[in-house]
Amino acid sequence: MTGGTGENRETGRDEDAVSRFVERFAAEMTEAGMQRMAARVFASLLADDDGSMTSADLGRQLRISPAAVSGAVNYLTQVSMVGRERDPGSRRDRYRLHDEIWYATFANRDQVLTRWERTLRDGARSLGEDTPAGSRLVETAEFFAFMQAELVGVLERWRESRRTPG
Repeated sequence: MTGGTGENRETGRDEDAVSRFVERFAAEMTEAGMQRMAARVFASLLADDDGSMTSADLGRQLRISPAAVSGAVNYLTQVSMVGRERDPGSRRDRYRLHDEIWYATFANRDQVLTRWERTLRDGARSLGEDTPAGSRLVETAEFFAFMQAELVGVLERWRESRRTPG
């Protein structure tokens, strides 16, 4: 790194600008409900050219402890946004964004919506679908069914748009 500007000699990137992006995007994801540290780790991986970093890299870049990195990575692996692999010939783990990360993330949401819809419909039957609470659960289940159907179509159109040149 050069002094003052924050430019990385190897990449030619303004590391201060990268850091600002990471923190801004992480704040947006946190506001949307993601855990703060997981959002910061995810944004760092997203901003990395090969989409992968070691725990030490993440800790250095984000100025966080190894425990904070570990907790964030555990969350991100549980929600299938990040994978863990070994550096060849090393005992160090490397964390990598999955290919087609957004497609996979939203496709997984489809499964969540299905489970929520099923649980809501069961709850509505238990409470009585004609009661105010049961009616509210039915409407919520119908909303999730609608969202699921729409999400399937959106994901199909996204895949098609990636195959179509131009």
